[in-house]
Amino acid sequence: MTESEMVALAQAEGFCAAVIGTGEIEFDPQFRDFCAENLCGKYGANYSCPPDCGSPEEMRRRILAYPRALVFQSVWPLPDVQDSAAVRGAKRGHNLGMLRVIDRLRAEGHGGLMAGASNCILCARCAILDRKPCPFPDRRFSCLSAYCIFVRKLAERCGMEYVTEPGTIAFFGLYAMEDVR
Repeated sequence: MTESEMVALAQAEGFCAAVIGTGEIEFDPQFRDFCAENLCGKYGANYSCPPDCGSPEEMRRRILAYPRALVFQSVWPLPDVQDSAAVRGAKRGHNLGMLRVIDRLRAEGHGGLMAGASNCILCARCAILDRKPCPFPDRRFSCLSAYCIFVRKLAERCGMEYVTEPGTIAFFGLYAMEDVR
């Protein structure tokens, strides 16, 4: 599958999408502070979240181990950004859409690494809470903040709007992968 076909596949799922070199991604370890604030309640409670996911430098190296990244953006109607249930639902929809695209890419032989909006949602309850190993270590994903990715600059590099109009919210993610045709 070519990069253009990958973008078209993501667009068919409702995303704005672009492919960039991972070397164009800007990282800032200070973004890990947002995770430490634990506003989502997943710090230390999900394998994909700090401190269990790896240090900022380890996370950066994981992304840079792949030369290309398919970047995803979805925009959701959300009149009240303080409505945490609606925000969680939109993030879930974003991540599930990304997983559908990535499952198709993997079926076509394009292995890689996903970074989503918020924590991994593959299990209803993360196995870390029961001190059991992750049942999906090759599929679990961390959020862009855990990777310390500067999302506003990522959006700019991809020609995507970072701030949307009032009453909407945007989420971002990426799939780091090998070079493609």
